[in-house]
Amino acid sequence: MALSWGTSTPDPDPDPDDVLPLKPCLLRRNHSRDQHGVAASCLEELRRKACEVLAIDESLTPVTLVLAEDGTIVDDDDYFLCLPSNTKFVALACNEKWTYNNSDGGTAWVSQESFDADETDSGAGVKWKNVARQLKEDLSSIILLSEEDLQALIDIPCSELAQELSQSCAAVQGLQNTLQQVLDQREEARQSKQLLELYLRALEKEGAIFSNQEEPKATLGGDVDAVDTGISKEMASQVALTSQILTALKEKPAPELSLSSQDLELVSKEDPRSLAVAMSWDVEKAETVQKACSTELALRLQQVQSLRSLRNVSVRRDPLPEEQQSPKRARQDPE
Repeated sequence: MALSWGTSTPDPDPDPDDVLPLKPCLLRRNHSRDQHGVAASCLEELRRKACEVLAIDESLTPVTLVLAEDGTIVDDDDYFLCLPSNTKFVALACNEKWTYNNSDGGTAWVSQESFDADETDSGAGVKWKNVARQLKEDLSSIILLSEEDLQALIDIPCSELAQELSQSCAAVQGLQNTLQQVLDQREEARQSKQLLELYLRALEKEGAIFSNQEEPKATLGGDVDAVDTGISKEMASQVALTSQILTALKEKPAPELSLSSQDLELVSKEDPRSLAVAMSWDVEKAETVQKACSTELALRLQQVQSLRSLRNVSVRRDPLPEEQQSPKRARQDPE
């Protein structure tokens, strides 16, 4: 990144009583990496020097100065004087809009137009913001999120998530650590279920468990196949589940841990025969998966309800400072 110090025409000698200290600043144009160092005592002087060192044509004035970090418009001298030295500014011409560029992190600079296009095409940008707003309204909804949503919020840069949640970076870092813990807990639960299934299969194979049920199972399996053969494949098209849900059901071990609570509800309400056809399962397996989804959904809703109840109890037990002090005042005898 190029950095140069601009040389502008010196101001006429001012009245000594009106001299203000010069504040060093860094200036750049939108969509540019080249920064120029200037010193100015007020915003008007900084705007004028920005036009000079950045070669902004007069036809593109007036110039708007914004903070390079978050796009905050600086249009007040008092606010300008409160900013630290070497604050980075972006000079916007009359028709330009600020775009976020994490130049300090060394990432590629992307125009706002391409960023908007990416959000429109993939929907990923809009999706994580919707999930963030959901958390902003109710933090306990962490429990209801899918693993994909949890991972999306973990992967978002802390500064962007902090801006969306109107929180400090320190608070958001703690939130992301909590999200990672929830994700890790689900992975641990998945691994535990897989180990249990492997253990039960090993016992079943050795004949230690269900040995007396092998023949009924074989008969039942044949009946299921016969029934499934008679099911119209058109039933698969009647499944009201998205391809994302179906993929998770087919590919994820313990898929109930991967899905959001809304997805779990959809799976639970699906017709078992239609689900079996759509997944190429037998009806018994479809019902087993649906039962697991229903159990996981009930557990999450119970956890959310418990958290909300604890929060309400905490609010009732912590009165306002005025309420805590009022009994003491009542016991004081007048002098």
